[in-house]
Amino acid sequence: MSDINKVVLAYSGGLDTSVIVRWLQDTYKCEVVTFTADIGQGEEVEPARAKAKALGVQEIYIDDLREEYVRDFVYPMFRANAIYEGEYLLGTSIARPLIAKRLIEIANETGADAISHGATGKGNDQVRFELGAYSLKPGIKVIAPWREWDLTSRETLMAYCAERNIPVDFAGKKKKSPYSMDANLLHISYEGGNLEDPYWEPEEDMWRWSVSPEAAPDTPTYIELGYENGDPVTLNGEALSPATMLETLNKIGGDNGIGRLDLVENRYVGMKSRGCYETPGGTIMLRAHRAMESITLDREAAHLKDELMPRYAKLIYNGYWFSPERRMLQAAIDESQAFVNGVVRLKLYKGNVVVVGRKSDNSLFDEAIATFEDDAGAYNQKDAEGFIKLNALRLRIAANKGRSQL
Repeated sequence: MSDINKVVLAYSGGLDTSVIVRWLQDTYKCEVVTFTADIGQGEEVEPARAKAKALGVQEIYIDDLREEYVRDFVYPMFRANAIYEGEYLLGTSIARPLIAKRLIEIANETGADAISHGATGKGNDQVRFELGAYSLKPGIKVIAPWREWDLTSRETLMAYCAERNIPVDFAGKKKKSPYSMDANLLHISYEGGNLEDPYWEPEEDMWRWSVSPEAAPDTPTYIELGYENGDPVTLNGEALSPATMLETLNKIGGDNGIGRLDLVENRYVGMKSRGCYETPGGTIMLRAHRAMESITLDREAAHLKDELMPRYAKLIYNGYWFSPERRMLQAAIDESQAFVNGVVRLKLYKGNVVVVGRKSDNSLFDEAIATFEDDAGAYNQKDAEGFIKLNALRLRIAANKGRSQL
């Protein structure tokens, strides 16, 4: 007899998670609570309610988490300029800790013994969900059906539905993309299918959020992003909430062919995986934020941030959002953002984001010192001689001791 009486399931309403509802009921003889998060995936989430009811679910949670997602997860990550392996803007990775957090909150509210998810045993998401859950509720039980059952394909899932009278309309029977897709306000990802051949060029109609750079307008689009404490708060002078800001930038960026990415990444579980991503708004935000920092951050603070960034990005990618080391890094990053205020002007043109201007009341750019014209004594060029000789001292000593490179 299972000691699990109630399980909270991260439920999308698609085939996989609809099968999981019935599988949990059959296998563990338990009550299932479903949780569906609206984090801007671009599809209606309310239909999940009817699908869950049809499967006998009594407690159904459907939560709009868009503002929380961008404000408390995306924006802090972008203050760090986080990129994984030099390219990936972490669109899927950063959504998982929020879902894990809400799963645990609902488990506490409903008295559930366990949580469950539909992530496979090959991917990163199982790690992200479960590390997050254990960080917030150490004793929680986690049920990962893909690591337990013998259902290994879409065909076996459909057969399971037929055997147990699960309505296929509720299990997601519809014309599908040949790719496995995941979307939220920050990005949409594509994996599987022909993309499993890393030499295969994806067809144009795969992309959902952006036009190709070739088909983008022949006239550039200019925008201005206003920053406060490292976060974008205004677009062309208009104050926007975090979710609205990202949604609007996605539309503007996508219309200009911005944000497409095709990469092979190293998963935490050890394998390489090829994926394609569209992150138009995030691509714009990253470029603008670095431009804002370029005039407001001290040199060594900026360089230290760049040294810390790969570690920070790897923590998010691998699922350690709630770890003490991530929080330590976040505190340092947030401290650096106190003077990252001002306006960045950008030109968007055929897939490119070009910084064409930046200004700030907190700027460290001193025109009197930087000028190529007469600086009226603001900078004494003779000082450079001693500076250079002192920095060359160790090199000169080594050369005098026979260690010259010639």
